Amino acid sequence: MGRKNKTIDRPVAPDAKYHSVVVSKFVNRMMLRGQKATSVRVVYDAMDKMKEKTDKDPLEVFLKALDNVKPMVEVKSRRVGGATYQVPVEIRDARREALGMRWVINAARSRSGHEMSERLAAELVDAFNNTGSAYKKKEDTHKMAEANKAFAHYRW
Repeated sequence: MGRKNKTIDRPVAPDAKYHSVVVSKFVNRMMLRGQKATSVRVVYDAMDKMKEKTDKDPLEVFLKALDNVKPMVEVKSRRVGGATYQVPVEIRDARREALGMRWVINAARSRSGHEMSERLAAELVDAFNNTGSAYKKKEDTHKMAEANKAFAHYRW
């Protein structure tokens, strides 16, 4: 984190197919080695496969899946008098969205399957149904914050 100036949030252009800024951000987070066209193709293929699986609007399924995976609180390490405490803190919206997207992408990448679009579609459908690795990660984060609620007064 920079010590001089606050960073400015640059606006992200919406994607071409769904006209959604969230999908565009997801494509950018998914991208590896600057290959945006590949990332766009994978995300759009995954959306098409989600439509086949759920028979619902893929954008609605995508947004609901991300909402189900976004964490509300997380724990941060805080050093007080030689001891390190895991202090639960609430998360601002931009970080919630970033963590949710990152967890979905990492869970999809770690899945076994044929191609990335299939794995991503399966993970998003699982997140939509409140199951899957990314949703479990959110639940674990919330459980850890709940377990360390006694240290909430160390919040800074």
